[in-house]
Amino acid sequence: MIAFLKNEGKRTVLFLVLSIPALVVSFFHIGNLPIDAAWVPILLCGIPIVKGAVTGLVTRFDIKADVLVSIALVASIMIGETFAAGEVAFIMAVGGYLEERTVAKARAGIEKLVHLTPATARVVRDGREEIVPAEQVEIGDVLRVLAGETVVVDGTILKGQTSIDQSVMTGESLPVDKGAGDEVFSGTVNQFGTFDMTAQKVGEDSSLQRMIRLVQSADAGKAKIVGLADRWATWIVVTALLAAGITWLVTGEIIRSVTILVVFCPCALVLATPTAVMASIGNATKFGILVREGDALERLSQVKRIAFDKTGTLTYGRPEVVQVHSVDSLLDDRTLFSLAAAAELRSEHPLGKAIVAGYRQKHGALPGQPEAFELLAGRGVAARVTGQEILAGKEALMAEQKIPLPRELLILADKAKRKGCTVIYLARNGCAAGLIALSDTPRPDAAQTIAAIHETGVQTVLLTGDAEAAASHIAGLSGIRDVRADCLPETKLETIRAYQAGNEPVCMVGDGINDAPALKTALVGIAMGGIGSDIAIDAADIALIRDDIKSVPHLLALSQKMMRTIKQNIAFSLILNFVAIGFAIAGVLNPVVGALVHNAGSVVVIINSALLLRWGIKKQKTKNSHVVREAQYENY
Repeated sequence: MIAFLKNEGKRTVLFLVLSIPALVVSFFHIGNLPIDAAWVPILLCGIPIVKGAVTGLVTRFDIKADVLVSIALVASIMIGETFAAGEVAFIMAVGGYLEERTVAKARAGIEKLVHLTPATARVVRDGREEIVPAEQVEIGDVLRVLAGETVVVDGTILKGQTSIDQSVMTGESLPVDKGAGDEVFSGTVNQFGTFDMTAQKVGEDSSLQRMIRLVQSADAGKAKIVGLADRWATWIVVTALLAAGITWLVTGEIIRSVTILVVFCPCALVLATPTAVMASIGNATKFGILVREGDALERLSQVKRIAFDKTGTLTYGRPEVVQVHSVDSLLDDRTLFSLAAAAELRSEHPLGKAIVAGYRQKHGALPGQPEAFELLAGRGVAARVTGQEILAGKEALMAEQKIPLPRELLILADKAKRKGCTVIYLARNGCAAGLIALSDTPRPDAAQTIAAIHETGVQTVLLTGDAEAAASHIAGLSGIRDVRADCLPETKLETIRAYQAGNEPVCMVGDGINDAPALKTALVGIAMGGIGSDIAIDAADIALIRDDIKSVPHLLALSQKMMRTIKQNIAFSLILNFVAIGFAIAGVLNPVVGALVHNAGSVVVIINSALLLRWGIKKQKTKNSHVVREAQYENY
């Protein structure tokens, strides 16, 4: 029982349950009780309110709604309106409980993340499995993950084949096939097979722990407009005391003054903003968005321009093969591709790895291993594949090896470069054989996202460190007309400052370390939370955990809807208060009815805010990432 009473939520429910029959008995004068039953809600629900008001007033001179409520409660008791006092205390407790439930529901979606971290890990040492506490896992440890278990830390699979449920990190609805060399993330669930992995990011550095830190930093109390409502509440307290005093002096009826105090309590006004902010944060979490700063949504509603980084934001942030072309009459495109992939098989260069991954994605396993391999630093690779001498690299490598490039190949290469591609030339047995073009391909939903943003009246700009050709190509595919290429970190920062100096508040969306200054300088910073750097995420106000830029238009519309809801709440609460005061001064309302009218307004405000939790949510099927990537190979 003691443990039950220590839980504030359960204790409040118990007090409310006990207060209901007491108020019924008091209102209908049931039984011949020695004291009024309304004292039950006064003691159970009213004392915490009075205690909080006195503490805030004495320790911080904090004049808030509880001060006026306490005065109204005490005044009702002094004039013998015990039922009115009990009703005020009860309905205030109901309003407070509903607010807590709204906030709790808003946070529920993100707080689930805290419970995803496994308590133990299965470490393999000297060929033997050992169960250790999860916090004892160190970088370099080999872990074994069985079917159905949750991955403890970030790392790379050493051996084994499996499927991983990554929905907590990426939102993908289907498990993703994984094998040796693939990355796995903490908090994801191993669906079928068993695999061994090496730990690379442990403890606070793991993906799940980083996400939890973002969750814990979400705080609606930082919203500037909440402070505005609090200041209004202070003035309303003063006004209420003056109105009650003047009414008493003019009419001589203390009951009218007490009624004014009851209906003047600014609870609905104080609840107007925090409930809307927290409900909006809860809504955002359903779309894989973590709001790190409480006032971020308020600021986002003021934005007139959204600036996007390119690599990793509008694009996937990794090179992928987009074109294979053979000029060797003895080789078709697929055969050339297989020779290039085999030649690059032992390469550690990102472009070489991309060629190998691209072939496997398109055609499956490679036909064989290279018989010889040599890395030509800064130029490319040389390898012997099925007895053939293969070169793959830059134009400079071909010139060095005195291999002329036919005009057809140079024209194709020039077209690819104008589209922002990187070109790898291929030679077989000392003769030019063709080329492979790689590009950081745009996300398939980029154009749809930009179009949706433009529909809201907000403009877009691309800020990237890439060359003009690559920047213009991606901007054209995405629908962004304003492009700033070759940007250094300070260039991005200066560009954003220039826009904001021209009365164009900017929201910056980025993922890299070089984006951190811009994210911090912009009115609102949005980081790609899944692939983004820790520094970028720490500098941002909002993180897109699923790296899903489609959620940006929803976030923009949600911020505007939240501000409309806050204004509705404030307008409704003020109108209700002043209308009720007029009736109280005229003697139409008594303290009992006044309490009902006033607190009903608080309930309406909370319900109106709670509607934001489900606003704009539609069921959408998320395509698996490898299905989306497959479509990018249809051109060759």
